[in-house]
Amino acid sequence: MRYAINLCVLPFGVWCVDIYQLKTFVTVAAEGSITKASELLFLSQPAVSAHIKALEDELGLQLFNRTAKGMSLSAQGLALLTKAEQLLQLQKELLLDAKRLKGELHGCVRLGSNRGSSAKLLGQLLNQLSTLYPQLDIRMHYGSSAEIQQAITQGKVDAGFYTSIKPDQALHHIEVDSYGIYIAAPPAWVNKDTQPDWQQLAQLPWVLPEPDTCCGRAAAGLFASHAFYPEKVIKVDQEQMTRALIAGAVGIGLLHAGSALDAELKGEVQLLGQTDQQVKLWFSCQPDRMQQPQLKAVIELVQQLVVQPIECDTPSENR
Repeated sequence: MRYAINLCVLPFGVWCVDIYQLKTFVTVAAEGSITKASELLFLSQPAVSAHIKALEDELGLQLFNRTAKGMSLSAQGLALLTKAEQLLQLQKELLLDAKRLKGELHGCVRLGSNRGSSAKLLGQLLNQLSTLYPQLDIRMHYGSSAEIQQAITQGKVDAGFYTSIKPDQALHHIEVDSYGIYIAAPPAWVNKDTQPDWQQLAQLPWVLPEPDTCCGRAAAGLFASHAFYPEKVIKVDQEQMTRALIAGAVGIGLLHAGSALDAELKGEVQLLGQTDQQVKLWFSCQPDRMQQPQLKAVIELVQQLVVQPIECDTPSENR
């Protein structure tokens, strides 16, 4: 099948440019050589020359300067090169969109996840993708929220889930879920019927994650608002461990709402209240990648799933 792109309609007919001529034009411009272009395009050199001549005749412009060293773009050719590249990209996206509509979307999408907080939605998303696009290759990358956010920014993954109080404004982001953060203490450590004595709490050991996590930032805000910092801090990197240490009377800590309420119900911890900050679960990607057919299909599914109520499982990841 051959494709033609209409550039404009003239009174005496339609001015058309063959997509293969555009591809030849862009390849010769990149290589600066008909010989090299013919090898890449799997065409004979006369066929490449014929494509260039036909395109120049159609446009009424000289696209290249022929020199002893090869082919160099003329000023007119240089002016049209970006448009030609854009048209080729649009043609590629059109074909991929057609495959997607037929359920034949191919290619690879690299997704990042911070494990626990996104587990339920991620499971739903992967199930939908495998059903609707069985030939789409999904490659998962796991890490902390900070690691996933950095991987998206650096292009190491195409999109991903991470928790943060605020999203990275340089990224396109979808708010997936939100939940509170509770202050949890071992049972009987503190009188739960009175307001917390923050100076007393400052003298007790605390179990905290790293400062660049959402609970780490929430802890910093909590300490600043009450003008204290714990005398002893035990660093952990997983919420399951934080919960276990609090239940084991090692120290006071912060737990996401799902884990905190479950631990209180089971008598493992005593909740002293919530922090002032809400943690949000985000799905993000780089804005300039949003229209890639594979990623576009993923984003559409995430948006559909977010409309449905999402129960956040007890987080168990390094936040």
